[in-house]
Amino acid sequence: MSNSELACTYASLILYDDGIPVTADKIATIAKAAGVEIEPFWPGLFAKLLETKSVGDLIANVGSGGGGGAAAAPAAAAGGGGAAAAAPEPEPEEEEEEDMGFDLFD
Repeated sequence: MSNSELACTYASLILYDDGIPVTADKIATIAKAAGVEIEPFWPGLFAKLLETKSVGDLIANVGSGGGGGAAAAPAAAAGGGGAAAAAPEPEPEEEEEEDMGFDLFD
């Protein structure tokens, strides 16, 4: 994440925390007051995003995104498998270590 993205993120959080609507001009003003130079397109992108998404919702759902794709594949395979899905594959047994007459840490 670039410094411009971080500056816009922090500016958006500051505005949200103070109950001020998040706009591109306000994000740019906060970044300028902090002495951070940002590319001019970042504040507009953040403001456009936050027109449709609430900062509070984004904060509340930080850990809930992603992760669903891996669980969907086994569920889909089990749904159409019939008898093959009913019998899980046996796990291979672990081989016991043989005593070689010496210990590695002697």
